[in-house]
Amino acid sequence: MAALSDHSPTQRHYWLTGASSGIGRELALQLAAQGHRVYISARSADALQALAAEAPGQLIRLPCDVSDDAQMATVFEQLPETQRPQWLDGLIAGAGVCEYVDLPVLDTAMCRRVADVNYFGVINACAAALPLLQRSAQDGSRGRPVIAGLCSMSVYTAFPRAEAYGAAKAAMAYFLDSLRCDIGRSIDVCLVYPGFVSTPMTASNDFPMPFCISAEVAARRTLAGLARRPRALAFPWQLHWILKLAAAMPALWYGVIMPRMRRNPLAASKETER
Repeated sequence: MAALSDHSPTQRHYWLTGASSGIGRELALQLAAQGHRVYISARSADALQALAAEAPGQLIRLPCDVSDDAQMATVFEQLPETQRPQWLDGLIAGAGVCEYVDLPVLDTAMCRRVADVNYFGVINACAAALPLLQRSAQDGSRGRPVIAGLCSMSVYTAFPRAEAYGAAKAAMAYFLDSLRCDIGRSIDVCLVYPGFVSTPMTASNDFPMPFCISAEVAARRTLAGLARRPRALAFPWQLHWILKLAAAMPALWYGVIMPRMRRNPLAASKETER
């Protein structure tokens, strides 16, 4: 298995948000298997405790809600001083939620809730991690630290019902790309674009998920890809190129394909009223 950073054989220190399930959980286990120390965060303290028990001493519980500004401002202070990181070699921002819009009702509270985690949660994690990442960068002996954000191919082109999720992920992508412009000389910033992954979050999807892969495979591809420190990493390649092609032909996508995928909100509303 490729190491996330191959500059030195020494143990690396990473902070991983969204670690309680799905890709995040697999990333934590694979990083621990490589011998690294990983600070694992999620809202569920119980899930983190169970995960930490699989690699005692390497997986350090750091429960938090990434959407809570005040909590994230002092997130590391909850740890005993002996466990607080003095530096970080990497932040993997993996916390995310997905909720779909069901017209004709446009639930603004839901849209804000999705953005709070998928967009503002990434900002909060970066703000908390940057001083520790900069300390690692200044050291020079540990190689370049990295910020990796788990994004989504849904930002390539628009999908029905994805107004909240896709918009939040697109904002996250722009934020990290812009952050790279400011810190890229000393800290790498990578965006990861997975396709459909079998996780608890996607288990309730009621539509086909082509080229769907397991969370274990997604984590393995993420770590192998990040070892090269690309600006962007996308998998599986089949779905990546299909959606890129769709984005390059908007008349076909929005004029022909989307009408066939669209659910009729007015018809659904009439059925509900009967």
